[in-house]
Amino acid sequence: MEKFLLVGLGGALGSMTRYWLGSTIANRWGTRFAFGTLTINVIACAAIGFSFTFLTAHLNISPAWRFLIPVGFIGAFSTFSTYEWETLSSIRNGAFFLAAVYASVSFVLGLLAVWCGSALAAVFR
Repeated sequence: MEKFLLVGLGGALGSMTRYWLGSTIANRWGTRFAFGTLTINVIACAAIGFSFTFLTAHLNISPAWRFLIPVGFIGAFSTFSTYEWETLSSIRNGAFFLAAVYASVSFVLGLLAVWCGSALAAVFR
């Protein structure tokens, strides 16, 4: 039962953070290009790379943190389904180039962010 509560708590905090950050970025930069979702996905990729690497390297840390942070918080904070929807919406609107740029940049920056997060956590071994 503790695992479910930790995932739920992390998920609630992650989804609220995602909404706040996405709204803040959309209000500042607009919604033609999904800067908010892109930013959130890159942050989430770095955070999941860092947290799983760090928590695995430090086995003395309670396993409960795995349920709270990477599964709950980052799982709810990450917006991959929104990313896919925004890409499809661009395609449906005839913005094929914009969709391709967005999908490509999201993939490359996300992979780079996971690597950077994991590399950063390795420093703390």
